[in-house]
Amino acid sequence: MNIIVPMAGMGKRMRPHTLTVPKPLLPIAGKPIVQRLVEDIAKVCGSQVDEVAFIVGHFGAEVEKKLLAIADSVGARGSIAYQEEALGTAHAILCAKEALRGNVVVAFADTLFKADFTLDTTKEGIIWVQQVEDPRPFGVVKLDDQNRITDFVEKPAEFVSDLAIIGIYYFRDGAYLREELQYLLDHDIKDKGEYQITNALENMKNKGTRFEPGQVTEWLDCGNKDATVYTNQRYLEYIRDTKLIADSAQVENSVIIPPVFIGENVRIHNTVLGPHVSIGKGSQITNSVIRNSIVQENTYISNANVADSMLGNFVKFEGKSADLSLGDYNAVKE
Repeated sequence: MNIIVPMAGMGKRMRPHTLTVPKPLLPIAGKPIVQRLVEDIAKVCGSQVDEVAFIVGHFGAEVEKKLLAIADSVGARGSIAYQEEALGTAHAILCAKEALRGNVVVAFADTLFKADFTLDTTKEGIIWVQQVEDPRPFGVVKLDDQNRITDFVEKPAEFVSDLAIIGIYYFRDGAYLREELQYLLDHDIKDKGEYQITNALENMKNKGTRFEPGQVTEWLDCGNKDATVYTNQRYLEYIRDTKLIADSAQVENSVIIPPVFIGENVRIHNTVLGPHVSIGKGSQITNSVIRNSIVQENTYISNANVADSMLGNFVKFEGKSADLSLGDYNAVKE
């Protein structure tokens, strides 16, 4: 089994946090989004993951090192492919063409999920979907009475279905997918100006490939600050029975309301923390109340009341009550 993770996007909706860190490396309950995604896919695969191929922009050697370590953590070989230009989902996946072989899961790194199943690798293709109120921003599928996908429609202007594709796909034959993606590029077949995976899926379906919908317990978005803070809340609930406070953390004269993640060498003093808070390593919180928030690494908060917020790395924040979205190295003092 190979896992392919396209993650070359700029993450504009997550600015200012993505000005210094690629969105898939932002933390959810103490681990990068992309690590959570890869680990969750590995759990449902039911077989050994051989390779995890990350499709990136030019994020730098340090980011690539972290990605290769994520692959290693699930017992797989990591590889890096580059998407030089944003030309659509089909183009992004094809950038990792060497990994398109055998059983393949493709998972875009701006979505997370929770599921209670083992992947059935005998199926020709599985497309994970979720019912949504407004399907217009998504690719959607239509089903027949045998629960088989009959149509793929990219961002429909008119209603055709409310089953949105969540960005996770399984293919029994990765080489066949590679051929169909290459066909789109060779013949310049675009939808809304880009090479879309839904066009390749439609072609495969018309040639007899049977695609079936997959269902997840919960679909979690990391598209903007509020969605990411909510996803952090949900993940903390999922893992609340695991060890969430590092042994090296120092908590003095404070109240911790679970679930809360506290990283290595964090110092908490005279503070009420939680519920649903994640504090990255090396951060310091004093004389404050923090609820439902993500605080990244080496950040200092004092005399503050913070809720529903996301603070970056090396932030200094003192003396305000606010719903915040502060990027790395910001300093705010009342």
